Amino acid sequence: MRIKVISSLLAIFMIVATVASAHPGRTDSSGGHTCRTNCAKWGLKQGEYHYHNGVSSSSSKSSSSSSSSSGSTKKSNKSSTASKKKTAPKPEYITSSVQVKVNGSKVIFTESPIVMNNTNLVPLREMAKALKAKTYWDSKTQTITVTKDKYKLIFTLGSKKVKVNGKEVTLQAAPKEIKGTTYIPLRVLVEGLGASLTSSGNTLTVKVKE
Repeated sequence: MRIKVISSLLAIFMIVATVASAHPGRTDSSGGHTCRTNCAKWGLKQGEYHYHNGVSSSSSKSSSSSSSSSGSTKKSNKSSTASKKKTAPKPEYITSSVQVKVNGSKVIFTESPIVMNNTNLVPLREMAKALKAKTYWDSKTQTITVTKDKYKLIFTLGSKKVKVNGKEVTLQAAPKEIKGTTYIPLRVLVEGLGASLTSSGNTLTVKVKE
């Protein structure tokens, strides 16, 4: 009788020892517990809550969810930043409302002057007429020659280089043709023909020596 009792006690002791070795600490009603000893041996962290039935620990799920959420947020932020960086291209030129007067008389342009590279460009035909200058167009060389008395200017469409009375000058903006209208930088045209140019607000005043 004693032998059976002793055998039973030994069996119970071995089962408890095995369970204790495999999963240190007691489990709660949910079948899990917080690891306190030999945690690294089982691939756990000290204080990590886990289950004995193969279910992942709550901390692992939370960490994975947090990591996924963080990654999603980063992607969203990058996408938002990229969209903000995309801006509309700057226009080559803008229409100007500037008014030009020659010896007190307002010059009437069929097309509005423009501003390109901080330079006022005006339609050549009306401006040359107001200055009493003559113009010659060479389609082969794409050059425009403007003359008056002893003054002579040679412009080339699309080039910032212009010859003013035999001397080469570099412009901020090149002569440009827009819808059949040739635009010339105003100041170099005026001063190249011996006149002066002053500005007051939205009005540019040209004084031509008679």
